[in-house]
Amino acid sequence: MKFNEALRDIKIYEAGKPIELVVREFGIDAADVVKLASNENPKGCSPKVAKAIADNAHRAFLYPDDSFYELKDALAQRFSVSEESIIIGAGSDQVLEFVSRALLTPNDNVLMSKVTFAMYEIYAKQMGANIVRTPSYEHKVDEFLEAYKEHKPKIVYICTPNNPTGDATSREDVLAIINGVDKETLVVVDGAYMEYAAAKDEKYRITPNDLIGFENVIYLGTFSKAYGLGGMRTGYGIANTTLIKELYKMRPPFNITTLSLVAAIEAAKDEAFVEESIALHQEEIGRYEAFAKENGFEYIDSYTNFITYLFPDDMDSTKISDALFKEGVIIRNLASYGMNAVRITIGTAKQNSRFFEVFTRVVT
Repeated sequence: MKFNEALRDIKIYEAGKPIELVVREFGIDAADVVKLASNENPKGCSPKVAKAIADNAHRAFLYPDDSFYELKDALAQRFSVSEESIIIGAGSDQVLEFVSRALLTPNDNVLMSKVTFAMYEIYAKQMGANIVRTPSYEHKVDEFLEAYKEHKPKIVYICTPNNPTGDATSREDVLAIINGVDKETLVVVDGAYMEYAAAKDEKYRITPNDLIGFENVIYLGTFSKAYGLGGMRTGYGIANTTLIKELYKMRPPFNITTLSLVAAIEAAKDEAFVEESIALHQEEIGRYEAFAKENGFEYIDSYTNFITYLFPDDMDSTKISDALFKEGVIIRNLASYGMNAVRITIGTAKQNSRFFEVFTRVVT
């Protein structure tokens, strides 16, 4: 069987290891496993959302409202945009897939930072496109504009805050990059962790309203992080209506589930839960910063719900991650990104204490 040649150089995306794998391999009770690998909300989802899912479980055999009217209406009101400027995806990464399929042809160039969300490259390569990366993991304006002038990419990805590093790009710098490219290049501003950045420092807050006036920009958001709905796979894209209409040609019918839609609608109403989640995060992340300083390694200043630890040469991220895994503490090794580093989701106070206890034992 002959497969598409574009698949030859694509690396399969490796998701964070599940709790079930630890249980199967090491016989550790699931209740004792601490999962800090996939940037899930340690508070879970809003109790109101959980109730809505339970109350609507009997409707699981029905297809959802494919217009997504209530969800679009909630997003339109929150961001002061029209419902026609919104597209719903099975996670915001499905909207990334729509973007690649709608725009890319073989040998087009796609520009992104040195270390960023892996699916940008995977979706681009599926279409036969070439990947161009800047020298830095940060989204530096001069590096992006220099690479843009040299390679004339069809798509520019700005992930802010950036996954898996956790740094953020200011609104001013994002707009500088957008204004430095022509209208034939689409700029994707991926704000999956934007709620955390906005709470930490206003200069990093970027809203769809900041971008909706550009004909060549799309903003992506998700319910998977601050809203605690990673398992429900619901995200969205917001852009001018002309662009959204083209992306709709890529969208399959009923692309999120009935219960996912119910959950997202209810989550959009409960901003108090998001504020509580961010408050917990802001309280606990300071412990990780202090721990890194006490143990003599660096970290990247985080604007997300995770933190990236950068290790010196005498510490090995793979060995550390594997040792923690065997003790039931799951974190994300960044060796596959070319970094001697790990990414750790900020958990509850109890989960974080468990991490510190096991990590200290592993590295000493």
